Amino acid sequence: MFKKLDEIQSRYQILENRLQDTSSRLSQKERVELMKEYSALAKTVQIYKQYQDIKENIQNYEDLLSKEEDEELMNLAKEELQSLKSRQDSLFIKLKQFLIPKDPLDEKNVIMEVRPAAGGNEAGLFCEDLFLMYSHYANKRKWKVDILSFSPGNSGGFKEVIFSVSGSSVYGDLKYESGVHRVQRIPKTETQGRVHTSTVTVVVLPAVDEMAVKINPADIRVDTFRSSGSGGQHVNTTDSAIRMVHLPTKITVQCQDEKSQHANKEKAMKVLYARLYDLEMQRKKEKESQQRLAQIGTGDRSEKVRTYNFPQSRVTDHRTGFTLYHLDNLMAGDLSPFIESLKNQYAENVFNRQEQN
Repeated sequence: MFKKLDEIQSRYQILENRLQDTSSRLSQKERVELMKEYSALAKTVQIYKQYQDIKENIQNYEDLLSKEEDEELMNLAKEELQSLKSRQDSLFIKLKQFLIPKDPLDEKNVIMEVRPAAGGNEAGLFCEDLFLMYSHYANKRKWKVDILSFSPGNSGGFKEVIFSVSGSSVYGDLKYESGVHRVQRIPKTETQGRVHTSTVTVVVLPAVDEMAVKINPADIRVDTFRSSGSGGQHVNTTDSAIRMVHLPTKITVQCQDEKSQHANKEKAMKVLYARLYDLEMQRKKEKESQQRLAQIGTGDRSEKVRTYNFPQSRVTDHRTGFTLYHLDNLMAGDLSPFIESLKNQYAENVFNRQEQN
């Protein structure tokens, strides 16, 4: 690991020297390529430099403790040493993340589908809560959220909501959200104050373009019908809603939220491309059993991934065992601690598998 980090650090220095050398005759294309590589290595080198500095400080404090006799100074040195080792461990985990093979899909935008699983109206209400949680998180990351399709619940919330999230490295963060999310709380309709348990399924698909999936137009059946949702004056007056069926796989997509048939069809195609690509990827993963060992719930949608316990303000991720007692912060979009813990465990799994091989 550290040999690889030394090589990255050396390469970074070479790139920096070349870019600062005013006598070098680099073409515009060469300079852009070098800048791109230089920027890609910058974060890794920065963290590695911090790690090296802390390692040196740890050695200095350990040397001090081996010679110092003053008890007060020794206690201060021990406290500082403990703090430094904690920071060193944190940086070590980050360096592992930088060194694992990059998933080419991590930079993709995503399409997310949130649906009630068990719990009736309460599950539908929690669908809306999760949608708002992801929207708040996207806003913190300066990502854009666009609702592609939704069906309102009978008592509020959603029977289904499908939305896209676009920005920088969206799939790399949100791919871990796929799975079953369990909520424990007292429903608004509960008169005796009993805590109910409901579940919601979340599916996260990388948004792909037409080049990534080949679709024969003859394999798609498109039905139009009258919208029953929002859409202004055109609702119930024009057949603007779209139902799209991919005949070979029976995958069905329905969009009715836009006023025009063309806009609904465009949104439906985005979802169809993403679902077909995901189906192809799931088939590949089933064949690559060794690769699946390194996954942390990014493909198994029957897996219970997280529990939100409102009475105790507790949230637990069942894949990592990570627990926080700040439920309000999470629902307000503070997803980062959970995403980081999942990334850390994923990196650890990959490294362990590499060592076994």
